Amino acid sequence: MSDESRHPRGGLYFEDFVVGTTIRHRLTRTVTQMDNMLFSNMTLNPQPLHIDAHFCATETEWGKPLMNSLFTLGLLIGISVNDTTVGTTIANLGMTDVKFPAPLFEGDTINATTEIVAKRESKSRADAGIVDFIHRAYKQDGTLVAECRRQAFMRKRNA
Repeated sequence: MSDESRHPRGGLYFEDFVVGTTIRHRLTRTVTQMDNMLFSNMTLNPQPLHIDAHFCATETEWGKPLMNSLFTLGLLIGISVNDTTVGTTIANLGMTDVKFPAPLFEGDTINATTEIVAKRESKSRADAGIVDFIHRAYKQDGTLVAECRRQAFMRKRNA
């Protein structure tokens, strides 16, 4: 895909998404204790699994805090934006089949992929279509730590 065919901010248009394509995202991110503490506290989540190291060390099988799963989900989708939808998304329509098959801990680095699994023309707007993505996050050793299916309402190029 040439840069000239993308949105000026870099996103792909509805027509550009090819079902069956998997995009390996360039951005990676190491998650930190600060990420976990800020996100958990900003969302009023007092779960000690995320914010209490002593609790985790003495009362859990993990022995250390788990990253907040909603932070992980948001980071996963955020990593995908530069390569896919920046400037071309009209709206997110929903996320389903969200899974966290393995734990993510402070200090782990995640990378992500996005698979294009379906797309269709909008029935209500001629200038848009709906694209189904499966986003996957892996930690540095290749372990899958998060996955979700997301539907996005996407702009068409010549709308």
